Amino acid sequence: MLIPWIGKGLLVLEGQTWFQHRRMLTPAFHYDILKPYVGLMADSVRVMLDKWEELVSLDSHLEVLGHVSLMTLDTIMKCAFSHQGSIQTDRNIQSYIQAIRDLGNLTFSRLRNALHQNDIIYRLTPEGRWSHRACQLAHQHTDGVIQLRKAHLQKERELEKVRSKRHLDFLDILLFARMENGSSLSDRELRAEVFEGHDTTASGISWTFYALTSHPEHQQRCREEIQSLLGDGASITWDHLDKMPYTTMCIKEALRLYPPVPVIGRVMSKPITFPDGRSLPAGIPLSLSLYGLHHNPKVWPKPEVFDPSRFAPGSDRHSHAFLPFSGGSR
Repeated sequence: MLIPWIGKGLLVLEGQTWFQHRRMLTPAFHYDILKPYVGLMADSVRVMLDKWEELVSLDSHLEVLGHVSLMTLDTIMKCAFSHQGSIQTDRNIQSYIQAIRDLGNLTFSRLRNALHQNDIIYRLTPEGRWSHRACQLAHQHTDGVIQLRKAHLQKERELEKVRSKRHLDFLDILLFARMENGSSLSDRELRAEVFEGHDTTASGISWTFYALTSHPEHQQRCREEIQSLLGDGASITWDHLDKMPYTTMCIKEALRLYPPVPVIGRVMSKPITFPDGRSLPAGIPLSLSLYGLHHNPKVWPKPEVFDPSRFAPGSDRHSHAFLPFSGGSR
C-alpha cells in the first residue's frame, strides 16, 4: 500500500533484501556522520520558531503538526542534499508539500476501507486517481533532486571535492554505496531511502508537544534543564544531547503514550504456541499493535498516566517493552 508512494525502501522491505539494504546503509548513521546534522536541524527549528513568533504576535491560530512536518522535511532536505535556504519559506515547493500531505491522508483513508485494499479497485476510485497524481508530483520533485546531484558528481572536480569532504551528505553516501554483489541503489531505491520517516518524526515531535503542554509541571522542568544548558541564545550541539536526561525521559514517555508507528506488520518466521494453547504457523502475516504494547498494564503499570520516571536511568524493563518505531529484523 505504501510502495507506490515511497517505493521499496527499508520501511517496507523484508527478509534478506531488507538485511542487505540495512547493512549497506549502516555507515550513513555513524556518529561522525550524524554529528554535524544537529546544527542543520537547529537551523530548521529556528526558522519554524521565527514563524511561530510572527503568528503569535498576530494572535493567529497555530496548527502545530503542519509546521513541524514542514520543519522535519526541511531538515531532510538540508541533511540529505545540502539544500540551501529553507523550504519552510519557499513558496515554489508548496505543491510538493501539499502532495506529501495528501498522500499521508489518502494512505490512512485507504486503510479504513476494505474494498480499497485491492490495487485494481483502488485505482478506479476518485481517491485512487488522486493518490496517483500526488505520487507523480512527489516523485517528479525527488527524482529531479537526485538527478541534479548525480549530474554534479559526474563532473570529476566535483566528485573529488565530495569524496574529500569530512562530512558527506546522506544522498552522497547512498550514491557511493554498494551492495555485496557490487550493485548500487536504483533511483527508485534512492528516493525511498531518502524520504522515509519525516512524517513519523513530525508525529512524534507533535505528540511530545501535546504531552508537555498537557502536563505543565514536566514542561517547566524541561525548560529549566534546557535553559541551564543553552542559556538564552546558544544553539544546540551534539555534545548537549546527553546532558538533557529529564527532557529525554519526557520524549520517551510521550512516544510510549503516543507511538508514531502504532501498528507494524510482520510474517511469522517459525511456528509459535501461546501459553493458552493457541498457535500460529510459520509464514502467516501478522499485525502487531505497538500502541497496545505501550498501553498494556502488565507491561506498563498505570499505562494511561504520563510518567517520565519510567525512563529514568537504571529503570528495569524488558528490552522490547518500548518500541516507538518498531524493532527487530523483517
